[in-house]
Amino acid sequence: MCIYTKFGGRTGMVEAVYRRGFEVLRDALSAAPTEMIGPGAQDPDERIVAMATAYRRFALDRPALYALMFERALPDFDPPPQLRTEALGMTFALLADEVGRAQASGQLAGNDPGRPSYLLWTAMHGLTSIELTHAQLSALPGWLVDSPEAGERVLVDGVRAVLTGLR
Repeated sequence: MCIYTKFGGRTGMVEAVYRRGFEVLRDALSAAPTEMIGPGAQDPDERIVAMATAYRRFALDRPALYALMFERALPDFDPPPQLRTEALGMTFALLADEVGRAQASGQLAGNDPGRPSYLLWTAMHGLTSIELTHAQLSALPGWLVDSPEAGERVLVDGVRAVLTGLR
């Protein structure tokens, strides 16, 4: 009861967990290029691939939190628009910044990062969500994502394919 009181009830507590999930994801996405490629990594493709890989790892390491953030894990929880906007500002905006840099350098076409960022995000999210769904079921030998290594390869290939299409 003390916890509910601190957050103003169950909804406030779930909203705090939701927000914290996006803060942790933001930190993982922000750190990914340096941690996976190295300090000063400038290649936009590699930075975006590193972010996609960090997104996937976040989801696989925290499937219940990921479900709360991106699915209807609690059917009666619908984060208010202001909280969802804040969450997007913490995470999606990081990818949009990378896409904007790639556009400014001429590596990606266009000058508005919104739509290409959304296409990349949906590839990252879709591939990750499908992998999580299959991880919860009995194994399918020979399926494209039959191991964590295979899942990461499919994700990287998918993100690279979208990047190629965005050129």
